[in-house]
Amino acid sequence: MISIKKKSRLVYPIIVPTSYGKVGTINSYILNDGDSLSLIDAGIHTEKYKDALITTLAANGYRIRDLSRILLTHHHEDHVGLVNWILQKKDIPVYAHHEAVPRLMVEQEFLVMRKNFFTELYISMGCIEEAQPRLEKLQQTIEHKNENTLQTNIRPLGEGDSILGMKVLETQGHSADSISFYDEERQWLLAGDVVLKKTTTNAIVDPDIKGNRLPTVKQHKESLKRLQQLDVEYLFAGHQEIIEDHHNVISQKLDKIQHKANRLYSFINEGTNLPKEIAQNLYGHKFNTEFSLVMSEVIGYLDYLEEEGLIGKSLQNGIWHYKALK
Repeated sequence: MISIKKKSRLVYPIIVPTSYGKVGTINSYILNDGDSLSLIDAGIHTEKYKDALITTLAANGYRIRDLSRILLTHHHEDHVGLVNWILQKKDIPVYAHHEAVPRLMVEQEFLVMRKNFFTELYISMGCIEEAQPRLEKLQQTIEHKNENTLQTNIRPLGEGDSILGMKVLETQGHSADSISFYDEERQWLLAGDVVLKKTTTNAIVDPDIKGNRLPTVKQHKESLKRLQQLDVEYLFAGHQEIIEDHHNVISQKLDKIQHKANRLYSFINEGTNLPKEIAQNLYGHKFNTEFSLVMSEVIGYLDYLEEEGLIGKSLQNGIWHYKALK
C-alpha cells in the first residue's frame, strides 16, 4: 500500500514485519496535509525500520529533511525508536501527551518513584521474588537513563487540543500517555495501540506522574467505547493491518475484556484468593516467561472487578487476599 488519499490529504503507511513481541508488524504513518509532512509514531530503532522510513518517503518524492514534525501516540519503545535519529538529521518539533514527558525524557525523580511503586506493588501482590528481574531492569534504566533520553523538548498535547485539524483524544489504558488523532472530516483515526485487529491490547498497570496506580482496564474499556462511537473509515493502528471495520473489531475487544473479567472472577469465587496464584492458574508457564505483562493483566482486572463491586480484599501479612462479594 503506497498511500491513502481523501480530500487533498494523504497517508503513507510504513508497515514493517517484526519479531518484536507478538504484534506481527510495527506501523508508523506519514501524513501529507498538502503543506507539510508529519510522522505519526517513529517505529523501533533498527536499520530495517530506518530503511522502511527512507524508502516510503522516497517512493512519494520526499526525504527525511522534508518531515516537519513528529506526533507520538505513546512512549513505548516500538513507537519512539527513530526519534533521536531523525532529530540528528533535522531539528523538528515532537508532540506527545504530558504523561509521556517524564517517560521520554527519562527523568530521574520519576524513574525512582516508578521503581518504588512497582517494588511495593509486587510485595503486596505476593510475587516479589519473581519480580526481581523486572525490578533489576527498572534499576538499569535509572543507571543508564542518558542513553534513552529524547534529545528535544516535548510539546505536550491533551484532551481538547487539536493539531493539523485533527482532534486530540486521550485514550489511556494501554499506557498512561496514550492519545489518538481524529480527522473527523476524512473519518481517519490514528490510534496507536488502543485497538489492534488480530491481538488483544494489553492494559498495562503503571503509575501516573504523581505515583497513583491507574485503573488501566477501566480506562481501556472506556477508550474503546469512545472510539467505537466515532465515524471512522480507516483506523490506522500501531501494529498489524489498517482497520476498516472498527465498530465490529472494537465490539470483539470489549467482549474479550468481559470474558477475561468473568474468568478471573470465577477463580476467586472458587477460592483462589492470592494474586500470584490467580496469575499462575490463569496463565500457566507464561507467569514465568512473561511475568511483567501477566501480573499487569491480573492486577488490572483485580482493580476492575473491585471497582465493579464484585470482589473485595483484605491485607494479611502485607499481601492482598481477594474474595468474591456476589
